[in-house]
Amino acid sequence: MSLSGDVVDDAQGPVSSATGRPLTKRGEATRRRLLEAAELVFAEQGYHEASIVKITERAGIGLGTFYLYFDSKQAIFEALVLDLNRRVRHSMSESMAGASSRLEAERAGFAGFFRFTAEHPALYRVVREAEFVSPEVLRLHYTRIVEGYEAGLRSAQAAGDVDRALDPETTAWALMGMGELIGMRFLLWERDADGRPPSQLDPVVFAGMTRFIDNALAPRPGAAQGEEQE
Repeated sequence: MSLSGDVVDDAQGPVSSATGRPLTKRGEATRRRLLEAAELVFAEQGYHEASIVKITERAGIGLGTFYLYFDSKQAIFEALVLDLNRRVRHSMSESMAGASSRLEAERAGFAGFFRFTAEHPALYRVVREAEFVSPEVLRLHYTRIVEGYEAGLRSAQAAGDVDRALDPETTAWALMGMGELIGMRFLLWERDADGRPPSQLDPVVFAGMTRFIDNALAPRPGAAQGEEQE
């Protein structure tokens, strides 16, 4: 897959698009400021109205410095999608650490997801715009989430925590889609009397969602331990 500009893989740190070498600590801090500014600018104005000048002005960084890290507006947009992806996955996995069962891990993982999206509503607009700006990065965003999700479900099925008749890939995509749309409806669209968005998902909504997930994933009574998926 060919992407423009910087692409940060989970296995390596940020590199300069100008030199191709890893960034210094100071360089990483500057790059982080640019990404934080880009998150705000793209969320507020959308990809087409955003500009490199607006991003550097928001970051308080000179225009020339921008090109030491990214070679275009699309490059920083793509890097932002991957950065948001990495951070939301970290929030989910950190929340799931120590869970005693897969169903408990599901609840904790979604709690981490909704906590992140409440703090970073830009995730929704940026990811949706990626469908038109950089479809390859959009696909990478979702597949990176699903790959880990699917592996976790397979392990849980082997341990008897999850219904073994479920297809892990289909289930992973279904759960991810549900979480995204619930977050959109009850976090992104929701407003109080003063027009402010919620700081967290309504506990009643979260309880209803996790009950649905528990019912969908729970092992079925009477199913053979070695039952194969159909």
